[in-house]
Amino acid sequence: MAPPRLSWTAMEASRMTPGYSAAVGAAWLESGGVKVIANIRGGGEFGPSWHQAALRDKRHRAYEDFEAVGHDLVRRGITSPARLACIGGSNGGLLVGNMLTREGAALFGAVVCQVPLLDMWRYHRLLAGASWMAEYGDPDKPEDWAYLRSISPYHRLNDVCLAAGSTWRCPKVLFTTST
Repeated sequence: MAPPRLSWTAMEASRMTPGYSAAVGAAWLESGGVKVIANIRGGGEFGPSWHQAALRDKRHRAYEDFEAVGHDLVRRGITSPARLACIGGSNGGLLVGNMLTREGAALFGAVVCQVPLLDMWRYHRLLAGASWMAEYGDPDKPEDWAYLRSISPYHRLNDVCLAAGSTWRCPKVLFTTST
């Protein structure tokens, strides 16, 4: 069973389409790995309506799509949850932060979370965060915070993962950041 790496990009101007990377080819594929790019709702691959399908209170759709790709890889026998990894940075870091706090080790053996947005209560106060409010919403507005809390990995960790009776298990995780 191959160790796949599942990745995604999620801003309208960003598009991940099929292509070849010599580094991936030599380092990953030739070693028996599989790389999957999930073109889920919220990305820009299929135009503005595809991107808009996962904005603001519909952001959860992107996470459901990504999980569906992971489950399909397992169902088809391409991999197992213990060998499935996901990687994402910035907005993709928010995605994999949600994978970490939604299904955790039940679906992913490893998560690489690069320069992520993890605290959706404070994201708009950090660096370029205010420029993303059209994408996510304004946590200072109670109606926006109501759905933002459900996609905030920082808050999900306490509210869901570590709640009494939870069966959540944390996969191996690597967090990276920048200055």
